[in-house]
Amino acid sequence: MRIVLSGGGTGGHIYPALAIGKQAMEAEPGSSLLYIGSPKGLESRIVPAQGIAFEPVEITGFKRKLSYDNVRTVMRFLSGVRRSKQLLRGFKPDVVVGTGGYVCGPVLYAAAKLGIPTLIHEQNAVAGLTNQFLSRYADSVAVSFEEALSQFKRSRSTLYTGNPCATNVVRADKKQGFAHLGIPVGSRIVLLVGGSRGAKAINDVMVDMVPLLGRLPGVHFVFVTGESYYEHTMERIRAREPRLPATLQVLPYLHRMPEVLAASQLVVGRSGASSLAEITALGIPSILIPSPNVTNNHQEANARSLADAGAAEMIRERELNGAELFGRISRIMMNKDIHTKMGEAALALGMPDSAALIVSELKRLARKK
Repeated sequence: MRIVLSGGGTGGHIYPALAIGKQAMEAEPGSSLLYIGSPKGLESRIVPAQGIAFEPVEITGFKRKLSYDNVRTVMRFLSGVRRSKQLLRGFKPDVVVGTGGYVCGPVLYAAAKLGIPTLIHEQNAVAGLTNQFLSRYADSVAVSFEEALSQFKRSRSTLYTGNPCATNVVRADKKQGFAHLGIPVGSRIVLLVGGSRGAKAINDVMVDMVPLLGRLPGVHFVFVTGESYYEHTMERIRAREPRLPATLQVLPYLHRMPEVLAASQLVVGRSGASSLAEITALGIPSILIPSPNVTNNHQEANARSLADAGAAEMIRERELNGAELFGRISRIMMNKDIHTKMGEAALALGMPDSAALIVSELKRLARKK
């Protein structure tokens, strides 16, 4: 198959697209991929590093209030459609996939107008504006959360596939995760991470929590600050505890995240769709702290989906403090029955074959063409 992938702005849009591309290459050896994204987005650096051809299309998002900037956005959209049509005619794809972000708009719209089969993937429980717009043109809409199906009632075809990032993580070797951290195999690990860039609120509460860690002997805490927060966070931790507990590792970034996730018994972090796909695929209990600074507050909806199923506990950022978080960690880690039930509930939500389901749909669309 010849597949065009498009998605940008955040890793939550980029990594699902890459997971789909990887699965397609495994399922159909000899397949060709082209990624169309924003020249200023993360995808412009991440995608070429994966050895995938990348082409840029300029586009910006609409403001939510009347603004002259929206007039310029319309002009950029039309220019982006022309550019996308040029790229699509040159590459001649069998199918085009969009995973969210503004750049998908002109790419998927151009594909639909050229009669090329299209699929969009919605990662969140609350659908994004771009995917809502594109759903009227797409041949198929895949969703990560079952409750999101109702938001695409007018779509030609909808299917519940989960998030393709889940497929990558289930292949990870937990022994490599322990080795990467220098922690004995079989140790109990609590992973605290605020996303690839870190989260100030989680870093702040972790600083407050450090003096309490000795109350959980035998539990290793792996705390990922984000590179931009690392130095300042370490200064604050050392001001509280000049000698770091032996069971605490503080890292700016985690380069072997799938392997470390596979080795973890509890995850504390944000509730981005890709992260939740990974922890449910592995059946890991979690404490979720949704970011309040996202469109439509979709992270809270994502977290609520897991919490309602018994797979996670949710703490809103405004309710977050060190004593509260440590109390919840202690309750889950010290009560085997609670930990087991949460893990089973998480695993029941996991869809490790997500990427395969999406690629199967792409094959169907390509045959239809």
